Amino acid sequence: MTKRKKHQITEYEKCLREYHKASPRHVIVLETDLTEDEKRHLFHQADLLRQCGNELLGIMKRHLDQLLRTKKYRGLRKSYGKISKSIKSLQQIKELSNVQKRHLKDQKKNLQTVSDQMNEMQEEYHITWEYCRNTMKTLRLKYEQTSVIALSRAEDIWAAVSKVLYSDGERLHFKKRGDLPELRAKQFHKEIIGRVKNGSLEFRYGKVSLPVIRKETDLWLMDELEAVESYLKDPSFHDAYAIDQMKHGEIVSTYRPCYASIVCKTIRGKLRVYLHLTVEGLPFPKRTKDGVIKHLCGDGIVGCDIGTQTIAYTSDHVVGLENLAERGNSIRCVERQQRLVQRAMDRSRRAMNPDNYNADGTIRKGKKTWIKSKRYQKLQLSYRELCRVSAENRKLAIHEQVHKMRSLGDVFVTEAKNAKKLQKRANPEDPLNKNGKPKRKKRFGRSIQNRCPGYFQAKIQQLFESTGGTYIEVPSDYRASQYDHTVDDYIKKKLSQRMFNLKDGTKVQRDWYSSFLLYCIDLITKTIDRQKCLATFETQLNKEHAMIEEIIRLKKRIMNSGIRVAA
Repeated sequence: MTKRKKHQITEYEKCLREYHKASPRHVIVLETDLTEDEKRHLFHQADLLRQCGNELLGIMKRHLDQLLRTKKYRGLRKSYGKISKSIKSLQQIKELSNVQKRHLKDQKKNLQTVSDQMNEMQEEYHITWEYCRNTMKTLRLKYEQTSVIALSRAEDIWAAVSKVLYSDGERLHFKKRGDLPELRAKQFHKEIIGRVKNGSLEFRYGKVSLPVIRKETDLWLMDELEAVESYLKDPSFHDAYAIDQMKHGEIVSTYRPCYASIVCKTIRGKLRVYLHLTVEGLPFPKRTKDGVIKHLCGDGIVGCDIGTQTIAYTSDHVVGLENLAERGNSIRCVERQQRLVQRAMDRSRRAMNPDNYNADGTIRKGKKTWIKSKRYQKLQLSYRELCRVSAENRKLAIHEQVHKMRSLGDVFVTEAKNAKKLQKRANPEDPLNKNGKPKRKKRFGRSIQNRCPGYFQAKIQQLFESTGGTYIEVPSDYRASQYDHTVDDYIKKKLSQRMFNLKDGTKVQRDWYSSFLLYCIDLITKTIDRQKCLATFETQLNKEHAMIEEIIRLKKRIMNSGIRVAA
């Protein structure tokens, strides 16, 4: 038997790989036109993949729990954290002495030793990507899943395990019934196969053909599909051109289809199947029906103070104070509807399961079987639909605000992300207030759920960096909420104090003033430029007064702003 020769990678292939790593990607969402039987088949396949992934996740969770219970591994994790902290503190020193240099070298060796010991224990307890992949190869036969789809799901599970092992992940989460994972094929020529036939793009998954709905009125979608079809007709020409431009220092968009995913959703009680096509390159700009570009990119610095429910911003031409993720009265209306549905669900649940409750109305401890009535199931579906609609409204509103920020400037300055810390429950040192009653431990969980400041900040960063702009997070010692430029000093204020007077007597809105100080940044030193504050304050203050007058005139209710509006 002749031994197969190993393929030698050519210089052209090396350059092509470098280009694939350097080029950005985006996703095109296409709705498919399928029969009800075909939709049910794909929903069933997605549910089988969910069960398969949950079984693998259970195996990995059991091994992970066994590892984290051992004293040795917990001690190694603690040592790793201490050594890493010591190395970081030494690396921040500009000029190290010879003793410090030797200490840094020893600490790096110790860190490597601890890391090797941790890796050995992970292999001993079967917490490796190799074990995860091999286990999925066995499980996929039980659930009748193809290797490409199953291994793509295994990658997601291993990413979750890695987050618990190496990052800030706390626990592994299973997918409940109805929460379907996407059917993703990480290779475009396998499983979910796309090709150009009769001048248009077609997809196939197994025996199921996936015809996509082409909306002629959606100019952006038509531009994207034409670019993908153009690449598939002559891929070698587009690749060669991209490599040539990369050698000259420019990354061009080829619109090569990288891979496709099938996403199953239930919308208003109907089954809908979408195809997510990941494409290489930057997306086309969106246009109106007349062909005019919708979202223009501005120039200049934009200082933005992102709160739990509002954003305040200052740019060269515009200042503003807005509620986050708001489209009309969508949040208040949906919240009330959700409360009513949840109360009805609770009444139905109590009526059908009286044995699961104590005499005082609390839920009984221990294992319980819950009976769901037909009415309860209908209420559950309506609650799920309300949550879906509110999530979609939040997403659209945030995207509108993100594009608005990009139109104001090309340098976005804000404070570091802290939404995850703010939603945690408080743990006050003195648990009782003045009246002897327990203090509330709640913080900003509900506000963050409704407004999603973390998602807004992530999208801002993504848009500015992908469109040639600059995204800057100021260091923690910037303290925009405490600085007073009139006396060049930091003055602490209560959180409830939304409107306050500067030392010279000027009254300002707290969030807007923080955004103004972020706007007055020295881009080199990343500190507040007091000279810029003094030069631009009067102009920006007049804009702030006009903004507040406009809010009062239109009777806008800006959350936690301190601006009183007549009812």
